[in-house]
Amino acid sequence: MSETESSASQPRKPKGDGQATAASAETLKAGMTGRASPAKAAIGDQPVFAYIASLPEPQRGIAEAIDALAARTLPDLHRSIKWGMVYYGVGDGWCFSCGGFIGHVKLMFINGAVLLDPIPPVTPIGMGKATRGVELGSLTDLDEQQIADWMRQISSAPGLGKRR
Repeated sequence: MSETESSASQPRKPKGDGQATAASAETLKAGMTGRASPAKAAIGDQPVFAYIASLPEPQRGIAEAIDALAARTLPDLHRSIKWGMVYYGVGDGWCFSCGGFIGHVKLMFINGAVLLDPIPPVTPIGMGKATRGVELGSLTDLDEQQIADWMRQISSAPGLGKRR
């Protein structure tokens, strides 16, 4: 991976003053009504941090906590924006995604129904029959121990998009 595509396993905070512009917040809110945001596809830390910084509260705080937990939990973590959400992976594939929606943040594990124990409770619409995850409405909904365990489990199997 190039320098711009690689990411350190250190937790990082999105750059900026933490205040999304009114225009980006309004655009995101319109895109968060049941579909992922209109964020453009991009590989690397900076687009992900910009996406997270654009989220309104409380979604921003939840997404920052998930990103920091992923960085602490998984060595060689890499990040990308795909399909309007943040995707996280290790190695050559993507393992889980995180996206802000009105009222919550979705954290979805690719092939979670097959690979995770216990199986996360939420089956998302339009993300594949085997994808499972959680919807977090506040930071108090974030069970760091369970989420970190799922992150470790899911990253031990080949992810979506793994090169053959």
